[in-house]
Amino acid sequence: MQIKPRRHLLDIWQALARHSFDGRGWDWGEWSGQSSVADAERLLCLLYPATEIAAFRVDDPDTTQEDVQQALKRAGGRLEIPANLVTATAEFMRMHTGEDKRPTFAGGYYFGTQDKTKEVTEEQRQIGVVDSFSMSITLCLATLGFLKIYETRTRRSDIRETITELRQATSNRLTAAMVSLLRSFVVDVFDTDSSQGRTLLELLGQGRQSQRQVLHRFQSRFRSLRAAIVESMSLGVDVEVGLKDENQLFECGWAWSMVKGAPEVVTEEPIGPQPEGIADQVPHLYFTVVALDGIQDLFSDRTLTLGLLNTEQQKLAEALRLRWELTQQYWSGIARFGDDRWPLEDIPWRTTGQKLESEYFSLSVAAILVHDLMRRRATDDDLTRTVSVMERLAERGRITSRMVRDDPVVHNLHTVGVALPLQGSERIGPPLQWSMNDFSAQLLKRTIQLCTLSRNLASHDRLLRLAEEVFDHMWRRRIRDGEGVGLWDSVHHAYPEAEIHKRRVPVSWSITERVTEVMVQAHEMYRQPPIRSVELTELATALISEAAHLLGNEQMEPAPSDDGRHGLQLRNIEVKLRRARSLVDEQPGTAYALTLDVLGQLDALVRAREAADRGV
Repeated sequence: MQIKPRRHLLDIWQALARHSFDGRGWDWGEWSGQSSVADAERLLCLLYPATEIAAFRVDDPDTTQEDVQQALKRAGGRLEIPANLVTATAEFMRMHTGEDKRPTFAGGYYFGTQDKTKEVTEEQRQIGVVDSFSMSITLCLATLGFLKIYETRTRRSDIRETITELRQATSNRLTAAMVSLLRSFVVDVFDTDSSQGRTLLELLGQGRQSQRQVLHRFQSRFRSLRAAIVESMSLGVDVEVGLKDENQLFECGWAWSMVKGAPEVVTEEPIGPQPEGIADQVPHLYFTVVALDGIQDLFSDRTLTLGLLNTEQQKLAEALRLRWELTQQYWSGIARFGDDRWPLEDIPWRTTGQKLESEYFSLSVAAILVHDLMRRRATDDDLTRTVSVMERLAERGRITSRMVRDDPVVHNLHTVGVALPLQGSERIGPPLQWSMNDFSAQLLKRTIQLCTLSRNLASHDRLLRLAEEVFDHMWRRRIRDGEGVGLWDSVHHAYPEAEIHKRRVPVSWSITERVTEVMVQAHEMYRQPPIRSVELTELATALISEAAHLLGNEQMEPAPSDDGRHGLQLRNIEVKLRRARSLVDEQPGTAYALTLDVLGQLDALVRAREAADRGV
């Protein structure tokens, strides 16, 4: 199924408007306020495309395009749409602000328990989670950018008052989310003889090297990174003294929530008291990927161009950027450790801290590698090997291969998902877990990112084919009846033969938001210049040279008495040839096609003249 970002985004918006607008305004429904993550994802399904793609902008009613208005007609006319969005976002900020005026980041009903006989306590449901911190950064930046335009376009006094309130609340939430991410970052140091150390050494050595050899390579590969962490870290993280000992192993990344004992981050912004951390000092691959996704929005071109961060937030953003870069370098180095086979290619990945293994964790490491490849503009070799990993994950995840009878993969990756224990949550109730069932959406997202990055024709073609196959799988999983029709997630429609127990759940805003985000990325991919083929450029250049020579020869021939049609044809040929010459470097295929047409027209002129000379 070909990915058509504009058409598919309009379909999603139409379904979202049908679900979330009741004719009077935004309707949160019975699940509102029960998870800050879900509520933020739901708003981003509208705000993210509306602020990232010019053709989908609704912040200036005078420029809102007709098909966008038609898709969102349930939300009102072109003047009501941005006003309703401002009102809904202001409601979100109020819902997720505590009585002490502190922004809250509750995981809510996204939390589950490892012990099914016990219920999640209300105190546990209110724990802030990295998913919410990261999603809030993206939402707040989108909101601030939206308000920057819309406040100059509206004359409604009530909306202007709401905008003033919303801007302050959004800025406070953005600062609080950044502070919380800083306090959730961890550097976990452990001994080579510990269970965690042995798991990491086995993962890196892959049974081909002794632990001593692996440790020596680890020391050599991460010496500079270890020094950078020791020397540069501040703001919200205590670096263990053991990190300076090269005989110790370490991992870095984000825990699932703020870490127990994490120091407060000093800030002048009015974000209220900073809560005590609860998570163990163990990085999680899933939450690390989530954090990296949100942090990169802080230094995007749009954020910098619009000046969305104040001075205090810029300082926090720099601290987060340092962790963003160090984390990518670490996990990219781990994924590509060794000279021959990468640990990433040994699927499924085994986590050291949680003692779990799954294709989902392989995808998480691949996602961090994709971040790093994009950051440093990777070599063709790294890209090609990563493409192969993505193709294998799609096959193992039963996306590009058929399921077998009683296939556990469908259950483990797509319906129930991977259950991730949240270490430290047992301090205030039963042990919590976080379920990840968005494997397909995450695979699609990373494939499109790689496709955008790749400038190799063969790799780009493989990635595009894979992206279309995964997207076809995702599109089949849309809900087909009930209030969530057109949104996600109905796994049964992708796996009709699987035994899937249906239960009443809200729309999966996490998967819906990820598909929406993918459409924005696909739009950016198509906006890039096409990949330039050296061979095609040489052929087009040769054709242009031949056509220019033949045109010059034809211009020296006496013009026939045909009322000026011959001269007009020559001028049209000259214009087309000039166009081909201007495109040959960026679009050699187009230049090639234009020049072939020119050569055909020139040949027709020659044959017509020869026929006239013969008196035919």
